[in-house]
Amino acid sequence: MPNPKRKLSKSRRDKRRTHQKASLPTLGKCSQCGELKLSHRACPNCGYYNKRSVFVPES
Repeated sequence: MPNPKRKLSKSRRDKRRTHQKASLPTLGKCSQCGELKLSHRACPNCGYYNKRSVFVPES
């Protein structure tokens, strides 16, 4: 099995990992009430998804 000949510095290791980070969730506007909501999810504010009422939110 091949092994590294020299220790990789933390700086070099971290340069390789710069693109491996968590991204923010994509938000979109609800077509019914206009609030921000997660994409492909029912709106927690009004309970609509794809112009249909999915559930009645408790307020």
